[in-house]
Amino acid sequence: MAQAPGEARIGNCLWLIPALVLFGSAAPSRRPPTGPSSAFEEVAEKLNVHFQHEPSPTSNKYLLETMGGGVAVFDYDNDGRLDIFFTNGAKLSDPMPKGAAPDKTDPKYWNRLYHQNADGTFTDVTEHAGVSGMPEAGYSMGVAVGDYDNDGYEDLFVTTYGGGVLYHNNGDGTFRDVTTQAGLGGGGWMASAGFFDYNNDGHLDLFVTRYLDWSFETNIYCGDRVPGQRAYCHPKHFPPVASLLYRNNGNGTFTDVSIESGIAAHKGKSLGVAFADYDNDGNPDVFVANDSSQCFLFHNNGHGGFDEVGLESGAGFNENGNVFAGMGVDFADYDNDGHPDIVVTDLSNERYVLFRNAGGGLFSDESSSSGLARITMLLSGWSTKFIDYDNDGWKDLFVAQGHVLDNIEKTSGNLTYEQPPLLARNSGGKFSRLIAGEAFLHPRAGRGAAFGDLNGDGFVDIVVANLGQRPSVLRNRGGSNHWLGIRLLGTRSNRDGIGSQILVTTADGNRQSYFVSTAVGYLSASDRRVIVGLGAATTAKSVAIRWPGGTLQELSNIRSNQMLDITEPRR
Repeated sequence: MAQAPGEARIGNCLWLIPALVLFGSAAPSRRPPTGPSSAFEEVAEKLNVHFQHEPSPTSNKYLLETMGGGVAVFDYDNDGRLDIFFTNGAKLSDPMPKGAAPDKTDPKYWNRLYHQNADGTFTDVTEHAGVSGMPEAGYSMGVAVGDYDNDGYEDLFVTTYGGGVLYHNNGDGTFRDVTTQAGLGGGGWMASAGFFDYNNDGHLDLFVTRYLDWSFETNIYCGDRVPGQRAYCHPKHFPPVASLLYRNNGNGTFTDVSIESGIAAHKGKSLGVAFADYDNDGNPDVFVANDSSQCFLFHNNGHGGFDEVGLESGAGFNENGNVFAGMGVDFADYDNDGHPDIVVTDLSNERYVLFRNAGGGLFSDESSSSGLARITMLLSGWSTKFIDYDNDGWKDLFVAQGHVLDNIEKTSGNLTYEQPPLLARNSGGKFSRLIAGEAFLHPRAGRGAAFGDLNGDGFVDIVVANLGQRPSVLRNRGGSNHWLGIRLLGTRSNRDGIGSQILVTTADGNRQSYFVSTAVGYLSASDRRVIVGLGAATTAKSVAIRWPGGTLQELSNIRSNQMLDITEPRR
């Protein structure tokens, strides 16, 4: 008998089963993908998403110009429809005068919020919502989404070169800048950010990566592999800098705990960030992609601190012991064995790195054995996520792509600046490239990407922020496979349920695990709802949840093709 949404099983079943059984190692199912391949359609113009990213390129090749921007997919007004937010650049002088700052005054440089209408089209509501980036100004980079004050409305944190801006959602379609009163005064070149509850106290904390100790004044001349061809500088020319961790005090303010938590002890050239509990100890851990320096895996010790274990875990370097240009990252279970794995995108000639979680706190580089290396050697990737695009029960891999150097063709004849996005189909843990529609043939300068079911059909759609170009909105046309959507509502935990672990089992024994998060890929934020592919199954045999803090909950025999709202038990 199916239970009502949100009802917990209590008694002689779930609550007596240790968490390790529910969320630990599970033998991966090797069932091949089922159902027809679905295709994606480019629909940005059709849906009236007319955003244009403006990086303000200069002859001085300021590194800032080639790195943005980000995108968020979230429901800011709780009408049940996902909206889209884009970050934008700012005007740069050529050259920048000493002491000058990027200028965001012109509306073409504004960040943009698009509200989804009842008919599926979008309307630009930036000015009404108050999220243009003015008068705060700054060259915007990334965006994080989370309900930091548990009032039921999603808030925004926008990273910029020079700092960040926290926008509180007022609940009436508008936002207000509360950065100063919230205590988020950190500076530097902020890149990606993500909300997560590192101490499981029910309040979302904030992690912010910072890229380089760089300024317009310290910009140097790089290039000339071809005479007269100046290029964007390699990060090796600039010092590293530490990321930031802000603890949510539960009263609308944050405290910078970067030093006391151990985060500040490790300086990197950090871009993407992702969260998961990789060792199943009930505490969320942090992976940071570093550009041409060791990647960081911050293990949460459960006492307010983090230990950096990238080297000893095997997730700091590739299988050859080399660093790589880490940019985007996802932290999810791609092989259905119950352990969250790590994928990191990088530059051409490096191949994307896939760290498989072997259990026991160890990772192995499976880029070659999984087939991912073969299909990515000449590609350059940014935002990325494991998504089950065809709902067959196996998480596939999407990557927004494009080289960092806009003149790479003139110096390396086998590489290109603009590249089509990548969809790598997962067949029992092995990846192969799939052209799932015309959009995967058209080159772009891809950077940020966010994911969510825009039209409510149960198939994940994709929004890509393209550098200096219009965005791509990729509508997933779906297929015949079944699905289950899960939206969590925390009571004792944070209201978004971020940090919860979900295990879905179908009748054929296929088990899929998910870690709830909005942080994704590179500079971006995705819908917090989880879409689970069920393949041919019309029901999920069980849906088990471990909430932040350890509360266990299970539902049985849930019918497919619905969005299931699950509320955390108060007892």
